[in-house]
Amino acid sequence: MKLYSLSVLYKGEPKVVLLKAAYDVSSFSFFQRSSVQEFMTFTSQLIVERSAKGSRASVKEQEYLCHVCVRNDGLAGVVIADSEYPSRVAFTLLEKVLDEFSKQISRIEWPVGSPATIQYTALDGHLSVYQNPREADPMSKVQAELDETKIILHNTMESLLERGEKLDDLVSKSEVLGTQSKAFYKTFPETEQNFCTLTRLRK
Repeated sequence: MKLYSLSVLYKGEPKVVLLKAAYDVSSFSFFQRSSVQEFMTFTSQLIVERSAKGSRASVKEQEYLCHVCVRNDGLAGVVIADSEYPSRVAFTLLEKVLDEFSKQISRIEWPVGSPATIQYTALDGHLSVYQNPREADPMSKVQAELDETKIILHNTMESLLERGEKLDDLVSKSEVLGTQSKAFYKTFPETEQNFCTLTRLRK
């Protein structure tokens, strides 16, 4: 079981803003870690952009699961994990982080914030503690609420795209992905150009 990233974002109009993120890319090839991190950021922003306010969803892409929680006030969180990581614990983590973040960071900062300006330092600690869901889960107080909440499951990233929209077009237009990451993405066959290409970057 593995958590790869934990992000806090703001679903604004017209775009989604990344406010803070933590990553564990130690299981990937050293030379590809920056690209992996960029793709995780890109994926997190895309999922929040395509999710409605007041919703929770999980997006399955082969061995990965991306869990998203978007609050009615636009504050959102995304966890990227392997498919073995318990979804219930991932959503517990998201609820905890978003509640904590909203109490520490003023709403005025959400639409204009960035990882460099937001003074919230707890994400790395949460990502580390929740690597072991058996230890982390008892810390949660919101289990009953989460059990009653409907969680939408998308079987692939493609299901989030609008009709006629292509993932490679979104990649090429992305401001998050660097030139190297975009070039790397294009080296894969079209059938493999999605988040699951990260499996190729393992050690």
